[in-house]
Amino acid sequence: MSRVKRGVTARRRRKKVMKRAEGYYAMGSRAFIHAKEKNDRGMVFSYRDRKVKKRAFRLLWIQRINAAARLNGTTYSKLINALLTKGIDMDRKVLADLAVSDAAGFTALVRQVIPAA
Repeated sequence: MSRVKRGVTARRRRKKVMKRAEGYYAMGSRAFIHAKEKNDRGMVFSYRDRKVKKRAFRLLWIQRINAAARLNGTTYSKLINALLTKGIDMDRKVLADLAVSDAAGFTALVRQVIPAA
């Protein structure tokens, strides 16, 4: 039986961690033990914040739709309810983009679903 020599494998693993730790402050970018901890923490944040980003964008879209709806004499909730009632299936991302980039088109949409507005 021969012993397992881990030199190449261990170095490859450490290099991967150190490469990912570039730009960290102080020993977080220079010492493997500290870099490994920083990496683990950073990966947790990146996983969590991919979910948070989706929430943040949805909130932004809702704010934009509400602002544009109020300029047209209605509210966000009334507009969304009217869209659902009329069977117009548009997601909030598209509505927000329409409100920002094409105000006249958004106004026409509001007039179509809420004639009194």
